[in-house]
Amino acid sequence: MITGTYTALVTPFKGDAIDDEGLNRLVDFQTENGVSGILAVGTTGESPTLTWNEHNAVTENIAKRTKGKCACIAGTGSNNTKESLAASEHAAHVGVDAVLLVDPYYNGPSSLEIRREYVEPVAKAFPDIQVIPYVIPGRTGAQLLPEDLAILHKTFENVGTVKEATGNIENMRRTRECCGPDFIILSGDDGMTPKMMTDPAVKASGVISVASNIAPRAVSEMVRLFEQGETAEAEKLASALQPLFELVTVKTTEKTPYGDVVFRARNPLGFKTLMSIMGMPSGGCRQPLGKMTRNGLDKVLAAARKVQADTPEIFKPVADFFGVDIEERLNTSSNWEELCYKEY
Repeated sequence: MITGTYTALVTPFKGDAIDDEGLNRLVDFQTENGVSGILAVGTTGESPTLTWNEHNAVTENIAKRTKGKCACIAGTGSNNTKESLAASEHAAHVGVDAVLLVDPYYNGPSSLEIRREYVEPVAKAFPDIQVIPYVIPGRTGAQLLPEDLAILHKTFENVGTVKEATGNIENMRRTRECCGPDFIILSGDDGMTPKMMTDPAVKASGVISVASNIAPRAVSEMVRLFEQGETAEAEKLASALQPLFELVTVKTTEKTPYGDVVFRARNPLGFKTLMSIMGMPSGGCRQPLGKMTRNGLDKVLAAARKVQADTPEIFKPVADFFGVDIEERLNTSSNWEELCYKEY
């Protein structure tokens, strides 16, 4: 069963090339700190800017390195069903436990079309692995609706989980109503996880997390506490993690010669910036993602410093595994001088 905490792993780079050694270290860091599984090459792993050869290589690497340690989910979604079928075939061949299919972006098929022309062909072709729809209309401009998800679940034994990132609690409740009590709902939004796991009409079973790139042990413990009904302790840990949850999208107001504009640093830019500051394998993002603004960088630093000041045990696994001094990393400007634009 796909339950618990799954890390949507970033793809580390050296220059413009994938950092294979860094990737191995990140996988080992995750497996040693209690995650249920790793998502290879989701959107957090910058799937839009990897070639399919790179995409498949990262999937194979993670599938092999997690074998016998935790589950591996491969991001094989596309806005082209033939591409998803090919990627899913490769993923199944290298031994993943599940594939994640983000709703087709930009060309925007209807929910009926997503079900019949996208998820169904993959589920039918690969009955021995779980097929997980990923519903995130804010990114894709399309949405697989709960009613069509329920039809898929009824038709295919290997469609028993959804990654839910609509941000709409009523949609989540409708998913539970349509799909039944045994269907697995995973949070696709770190900040929504506590509400999704405690709402009796949703009953989420875990999260596919971005924050667990940096805090795998703490996020895993939070999910475990919620699962076991230790809500007060879970909420306390969720509150301590909240500054990290807020880095998925970092919004700032920037001044230009023509007036103020809103700058949005989209995932994974905020987390890769913090990982670089903390001395973890990361590298920058591939274009067209770029760098933080100075204001955005200050928000990242403020969030990390608050976590370190209030709950230093959250970052202790990073310090131990990567051999870094967290206080030094967060308070020495040379660690971040090149990680933001000098001017708008």
